[in-house]
Amino acid sequence: MKKLITITLLLITINSFAQEEITKDKPHELKLNALNTLIFKSIDVSYEYLINEESSVGISFLVNLNDNDTDGPYYNETFAITPYYRHYFSRKYAAGFFMEGFGMYNVQDSYYYDYLSSSSTHFEEPHETTNKTNNFALGISLGAKFVSEKGFAFEFFAGIGRNLFTSDSENNFEVVPRLGTSFGYRF
Repeated sequence: MKKLITITLLLITINSFAQEEITKDKPHELKLNALNTLIFKSIDVSYEYLINEESSVGISFLVNLNDNDTDGPYYNETFAITPYYRHYFSRKYAAGFFMEGFGMYNVQDSYYYDYLSSSSTHFEEPHETTNKTNNFALGISLGAKFVSEKGFAFEFFAGIGRNLFTSDSENNFEVVPRLGTSFGYRF
């Protein structure tokens, strides 16, 4: 009986080491944020490099295809580049629960209405004004990642950042969201 238990434990150990070696040979991930594509009409693509079993670095590119005239939720950011660092708190190789620190260069559209006086009509008419601002934010996110044996990855995360520098302090948003449900592949 002792021999059977010893052999079983040895086989499980060899199998887990073999799976870890396969994962270490695949340090790259390419992902598409499906949440932003479906709900916010934005293209958000990410690349992540796995440094070791506990950490990774990556970069995300967001382009907002939505305009202010459509119904539904939208980001104020029309464009964003987001480099990030993640630390994983799991025994799996760069998977499980993670915490992320990020920086975000973002371009925002600010829409506001002012009223113009018209001398011919003797009343004020609403006039929409659009302002573009360039910003840089720092923030944190929390999330979880799941990776299959074949390399398919699924993750979800949520976070918030604060704009530190802006090109127009009167027409910007101080807080930026970082939301996602991403699907990708580890190679």
